[in-house]
This record gives sequence, structure tokens and C-alpha cells, in this order.
Amino acid sequence: MRKIRNMLVLLLIAFALWHFYGDTFEQTGVQGVFQEMRTDVNEIKENPQVIAAVDTLKQDFQLLMGKLRDFQSERSENEDSNEPATEKPQLKAPSDQSFSIHNIEIGDNRSNVEEQAGEPKRSTLNEYGVDWVSYHENYQNFFMAAYDEHDQVVGLYTNQDLLSSTDGIIFENDTRDTVLSTFDEPLKAIRKGFVNYQIQDTDEYNMFLIDNNYVTIFYDKHENSTITAVQIISGELEKQKDKYFADPKGDLKEGFEYQLFDLTNAARVHHGLSVLSWEEGLRETARDHSADMADNNYFGHTNLEGQSPFDRMEEDDIVFRMAGENLAAGQPSSIFAHEGLMNSLGHRENILKNEFDGLAVGVAFNEDAQPFYTENFLKK
Repeated sequence: MRKIRNMLVLLLIAFALWHFYGDTFEQTGVQGVFQEMRTDVNEIKENPQVIAAVDTLKQDFQLLMGKLRDFQSERSENEDSNEPATEKPQLKAPSDQSFSIHNIEIGDNRSNVEEQAGEPKRSTLNEYGVDWVSYHENYQNFFMAAYDEHDQVVGLYTNQDLLSSTDGIIFENDTRDTVLSTFDEPLKAIRKGFVNYQIQDTDEYNMFLIDNNYVTIFYDKHENSTITAVQIISGELEKQKDKYFADPKGDLKEGFEYQLFDLTNAARVHHGLSVLSWEEGLRETARDHSADMADNNYFGHTNLEGQSPFDRMEEDDIVFRMAGENLAAGQPSSIFAHEGLMNSLGHRENILKNEFDGLAVGVAFNEDAQPFYTENFLKK
């Protein structure tokens, strides 16, 4: 049966060849047939329609292979990002203050903090002239603490569900309305030196004076104005800051950059996304744009030379398949900048974009010490 099938195939091939080249065979023999077949093949190869069709097939194949590579990359990223969930601490009601974060209260000793939370991951200068010391496990259970010269806690911040209060205020369940109905009127101004600075009447955050601490509660406008972050600063530490914008000296620029990077990753992990890597080579691109805006008194993604963020990255030889940029200015710290970006839909989409895998932050200050923040995201 197999021999018969092979014979039929050969007969069909012979019939096809005789149909196209029978006359040539009778006139010039086998050599003439081969010559005509070669000519026909060359004509087909040089035909514009055939060339276009082949080119289209090549493009389609390349696109298909690109999608396959992206799919494999995303699978690998998802496998890498599936870190085992870190157990959340069992939160207790605070004993001496109205609020605690990760069971830590203002006035606690650093040794007590690190007995509960472990060794710090990073220590960077903040606007109060002390360090924000960050604690987390791959950005799970993320919070920051600030210490005075006696290693006592004078500042706390978190944007994860680590808040306890004697009034029952908790993350994600309680809203701005709940907060305003629970506490006295929020502050409308804060005194720095001889100047009273008005506090914005905004639906993004409120500041309260509770237990002689300045408590700022931030809300997520895109999630029904639920509580999304809390900053607690002792009264003594707040008094040390005698201006609205801190003096841009020492390592404050780098401090703001790393703090904004850490806050971004903590927010991504809170929303079930992977951690972004720090892109050192991209930091100069971000810094240069912040400095350009600060020095030339403008604010925008397109600089005065008409360059987009992507143009600036390409000029600096940054390789990327996808990129995005967030800008902020006028906020006194990376915390206020980050919370504002999370309440701006386009900026929030960049922060929470699943495809991004890298981030660099660049900060610069203008002559009035006002910080300008640039976040550059990319997918390599």
C-alpha cells in the first residue's frame, strides 16, 4: 500500500512537470528544463508581489516571536514575584498613644522596634533633618521610623495595613468621613518660625494634633476615600523644622529619591504587584529633568528643547521596551509627593502598571528650596 502511494505521488509530480515543461523537454532535453526552472524561480523571487508577501510573513513571524518572548518573560516575572507571603504582625491596641504602626508608638526605643521588625533595610535623610529608617520584608509589612538622638521614635509612616488606634480607626475600612466624625477639626495652618502656613483644604489628606503629635491621614480618592497612609510626627520634631521646605543640604536629594522609590514599591506590593528594581543608570536622566524644571521655572514632561521623556532616555542610551514618567513639584517631602501621585489617575497607572520592572527617581531643588520630583519607569 505504501509503495502504491509513493508511486502515485511520483506520477503526480511527473504530470505537473510535463504540464509546465513538456515542450521544453522535447526541444532541449533535461538541461533545458533545468535552465527554464531556474529562470522561473528567479522571476518568482524578484516579483514585487512575492517580495511583499514574504516580507509580510517575516514581519508576522517576528511579531509572533516577540509576543512569545513577552509571554515567557511575564511568566518568569510572575514566578519570580510570587514571593511567599510574609505573616502580618498581630496588631494590638496602643498602650500610651492614640495610634501605633506595626505595634510601634511614638516614644518607643529603637531596640524595641528592631526586636519586633528586624534589621532596617535603608536609612535616608528626610525633611526634618533626621533619617527615615525603613523596615520591611521585600516591601511586605512596610513602615518607616525616625529616631531622635536618644534612639527614641519621633516619627512613623506606613502605607500598608499596619495601623492600630484606640478609636478603632483602621486602613481600607474607614473613610475620610469616618475620620472627620471621629476626631476634632483638622488643622487649618501650621506655624513655622514666625510664619503660619495654610494647610490645603483638600480631600486627599487631613492633619490633626493628637497626643501632641502631628498626625496626617491620607485618603485614596480612587477607592472611596478610604485611609491609604498615615504619618505621625512628634511635636518636638515638627518644631525643629522651621520652614515649610527643608534646606536642600547634605544628602536630602538622595534621601527623597530613595524614599519615593521605597514608597512606590510598598504601594505596588500592597496592590499585589511585583517589586521594581532600582535603575542607577536612569537616575541621571531623571535628575537632569528635575534640575531643568527647577532651574528654568517650568513643569512638564516636554522640556524647553521639545524633548519627550523617551527622547531624553534614548539620548542617555537607556534601553527600554516600554517607559513612563511621573512628575511632582511643590510637595515638602516624598511622602506627600507619592500620596498625591497615587490620587492622580495617570500617575497612579504608571505606579501600578504590571509591565514595568524598573524605576529611577531624580530630585532637584529650585532657589526657594522647592523640590521637583521625576520618576522614570521602564520595562527592559
